[in-house]
Amino acid sequence: MPNLSHRSLEKEILDAEGIPFEEIALNMQELNTINTLLGGHAISLNGFKKLLNNQKQISVCEIGCGGGDNLLVILNYCQKKQIAVTLIGIDFNQECIAFAETNTILKKHTQFICSDYRLVNFKQKPDIIFSSLFCHHFSNADLVQQLHWMQRNSQIGFFINDLQRHWLAYYSIKILTKLFSKSRLVKNDAALSVARGFHQSEWFKLFELANLNALSIDWKWAFRFLIIYKHGQ
Repeated sequence: MPNLSHRSLEKEILDAEGIPFEEIALNMQELNTINTLLGGHAISLNGFKKLLNNQKQISVCEIGCGGGDNLLVILNYCQKKQIAVTLIGIDFNQECIAFAETNTILKKHTQFICSDYRLVNFKQKPDIIFSSLFCHHFSNADLVQQLHWMQRNSQIGFFINDLQRHWLAYYSIKILTKLFSKSRLVKNDAALSVARGFHQSEWFKLFELANLNALSIDWKWAFRFLIIYKHGQ
């Protein structure tokens, strides 16, 4: 049994360079299925709606956008509600961006940027910045900088959707991916992502180090935290 009292420092396969497009595509497809079935997309949409209020025009940026599935969920919601939305997806992995751009509807409405998010300079800051299953890829020191970046570059605020480090989540996803996944990345990285996830007390410590007080954090099924920061609160 892994020691889940502390965040794992082991790197995920997805963080390596040179992974073929076919493997990235399968990984992104399976992650989309997992997030659909286990409520990950619903949590991201919930965070978006909490910052949207009643606005009918909004700009949204996702850092670590992967295959763009979160952005597509937001796009579909905005189109249904007749909200004019401008989307930006940032990811360091060129193969992830290439996969996201295979969705013609998403590509039509989204500016994709292949870059380290920290190197991106916006001509106009997006209203909302968010990340989903992105923070656990970083060290605590990096996350303090990331919180500052999201605060500094958003006009309305930001939200984070990421994993709770919990033994039941770890073993559940390990068994499920062993039984049903065809992706070596998902089989290795899904449980490791949980081991790299967070306890609520660790988030509060990160907020303190970043000197951010006006944040809310809520536990969500299945073993997720939704963190929301809004300017002016």
